[in-house]
Amino acid sequence: MRAFIFPGQGSQAVGMGKALAESSSTAREVFEEVDHALEQNLFKLMCEGPSDELTLTENAQPAIMANAVATLRVMEKDGGKSLGDLCSYVAGHSLGEYSALCAAGALNLTTTAELLKLRGLSMQKAVPVGEGTMAVLLGADVKKASALAHASAQGEICTVANDNDPTQVVISGHAGAIDRAIAMAKDHGIKRAMLLPVSAPFHCSLMAPAAEAMEEALAEASIFPPVVPLFANVTAAPVSDADEIRNLLVQQVTGTVRWRESIGHMAEAGVEQFVEFGGKVLSGMVGRIAPEAETVSLVSLADIEAFLKSL
Repeated sequence: MRAFIFPGQGSQAVGMGKALAESSSTAREVFEEVDHALEQNLFKLMCEGPSDELTLTENAQPAIMANAVATLRVMEKDGGKSLGDLCSYVAGHSLGEYSALCAAGALNLTTTAELLKLRGLSMQKAVPVGEGTMAVLLGADVKKASALAHASAQGEICTVANDNDPTQVVISGHAGAIDRAIAMAKDHGIKRAMLLPVSAPFHCSLMAPAAEAMEEALAEASIFPPVVPLFANVTAAPVSDADEIRNLLVQQVTGTVRWRESIGHMAEAGVEQFVEFGGKVLSGMVGRIAPEAETVSLVSLADIEAFLKSL
């Protein structure tokens, strides 16, 4: 059994998708459709930068999705097989959930791009710059991270945002609470705590205004049952019902990304190979969660060709 997985914010880089577009008309069509949907030259920004503009949440989110979906579509076209023929589940890390749903036919590409642009803008606007932030805890499991978040909150918001793998958890909340958490981390048996270079405190209750904006947009969006179940961030469980997916995407804005559990549950369900599209970050996490599983990262045309030969 195989699962296809899709990366989240932080996997963007200037030059992403450029080589793939130069070698594949299928990839070019994806980037052109996203540019048209957003009425901006996002692909030029992906190819040429500047990096600080690409890193803006409103640009990074649709860019990462476009790159992942382009990689998937090239693989499908060159291999002559659809996603449904090749995998049993899809999953994505945070915004990657939208990429996974687009890949599995639950959302069309134009709708996905528009939703992610809005999601990025709404998340950025939800909290004034400087009021909230995030930190990564290394050498921490979710139990230690939760205890630290509780101790450092002191009347402010501080919660687990991403349970990434058994050794890495991200916390999110008010800047003061996150600063306290970093200072207290070693006292809680956590090896290292570092601020993340993000402009807002994602996946915590401070994102409530963004969740409201997404609820409105998702109510109008056409969502179909995916061709294979999605392992949802919020529940770490498979879902195929379109209305349930709609609700979970709203909850996901303020909810914890339960990535460690999602990968663990897929492995328990019999998934032996995890294939990451358009990045390499998730493959490392999978290796720490389910070391017996095989991981494959598809970024270049050579990666895609090697994967197709292995089938």
